[in-house]
Amino acid sequence: MTPTSKPPLYPKSHLLAASGVAAFLSFALLVFPSSDVEAKRTTLTLDMSSDAEQLEQNKDDLPLTTVTSTESTQPFAKAADTPAAPDTASKPVDPLNKSVTVGKGDTLSTVFAKVGLSSNELHDVVNSSKDAKRFSRLNVGQELQFKLTADGHLESLHSKLSDLESISLSKTDKGYAFKRELVKPDVRSAYARGVINSSLSQSAQRAGLPYSLAMDMANVFGYDIDFAEDIRSGDEFEVVYEQKVVNGKPIANGNILSARFINRGKTFTAVRYTNKQGATSYYTADGNSMRKAFIRTPVDFARISSGFSMGRRHPILNKIRAHKGVDYAAPRGTPIKAAGDGRVMLAGRHGGYGNAVIIQHGNNYKTLYGHMQGFAKGVRTGTSVKQGQIIGYIGTTGLSTGPHLHYEFQVNGRHVNPLSIKTAMADPIARAEKQRFLQQSKPLLARMDQEKSTMLALNKR
Repeated sequence: MTPTSKPPLYPKSHLLAASGVAAFLSFALLVFPSSDVEAKRTTLTLDMSSDAEQLEQNKDDLPLTTVTSTESTQPFAKAADTPAAPDTASKPVDPLNKSVTVGKGDTLSTVFAKVGLSSNELHDVVNSSKDAKRFSRLNVGQELQFKLTADGHLESLHSKLSDLESISLSKTDKGYAFKRELVKPDVRSAYARGVINSSLSQSAQRAGLPYSLAMDMANVFGYDIDFAEDIRSGDEFEVVYEQKVVNGKPIANGNILSARFINRGKTFTAVRYTNKQGATSYYTADGNSMRKAFIRTPVDFARISSGFSMGRRHPILNKIRAHKGVDYAAPRGTPIKAAGDGRVMLAGRHGGYGNAVIIQHGNNYKTLYGHMQGFAKGVRTGTSVKQGQIIGYIGTTGLSTGPHLHYEFQVNGRHVNPLSIKTAMADPIARAEKQRFLQQSKPLLARMDQEKSTMLALNKR
């Protein structure tokens, strides 16, 4: 007996309707996924690309839709809707504007040739004026910017010589017009502090103080401190100096405004001051001049290789012979300074001294500088020199075993030890200007005190 089939639970029309709704919902989910589903998919896409090496290799090929926020409720953008990447292709080079950076061995002739300008045009430029010849003095790394006419001739030439100076030439009906542009820098004050544990120059470098300013500081204190003999480890220095700035960038340094040097526990202070007559010098905090009749050391940063002695054995003659001066050993070519104002009595060969300079200072004093390599420009017999002026350079001429300066000091014709002589000071601040001096010097001294306290406090942290 064949079993009879059961009748359907729902009418056929209902089943068809339900099937249609189910099909529509399935299609809708496929085309328009929910935000939860999209978030999961986006996260999965980023996670799969999380391998750093693979991402670095393929970063240029990733579509813009890859980095989609996981909180977005919008469907993924279609490829056709993806915004086009900006055109990053380099702009076409303007054939009328050319730039050349000077390389080793370059001349203005080779530079002109690089931009297609003839030697005749170079001749016209260089001889257009005396100032135009400055373009012939090229430095490696210097940039020259050319602007050409449509037919390939020079219209203008420009070069930046430094952060403060630029020069240019422009074609006119009468030839080429030269122009020099100068930028006036802002001037601000800067501070540096250091502790000596080797040499002054090395300690200054660690403190961020340029070598030229370290030399200036040695000159300021050179009347009281022998920087070849007196410096000790643990000595300290502070400097407030001018700094020239262009567009917020330091480009040069100016004068030392105030300085302090602690040598063997003794403090020396100096302040720069220009009086009402326009004369500038350095003074102590109470207005006494730092300047004296003679500086103690005529060579910066040299070492004493032989002192003053009346019974030294001569290294070449090998016999006892008085050494009536002090020898300062330093590299060949090191500058030598005049110890004081005076007139040059001799600038030339002088027996065993080799190349020597003898200076007469007033009626009572005389200094001698021997074994020079050569003399400074303008220094010759009969000329006048100022204290601190460079008069020559260390060498090994005459009876000398190595490059050094032999320095002698005479008082009324008698040789004395230049390291022990006491010399008079120059005039102090005039009484009428004392108040003006104190008004200018006190803020500078206070600046050093404040900066030092701040720096020491930071070092303790």
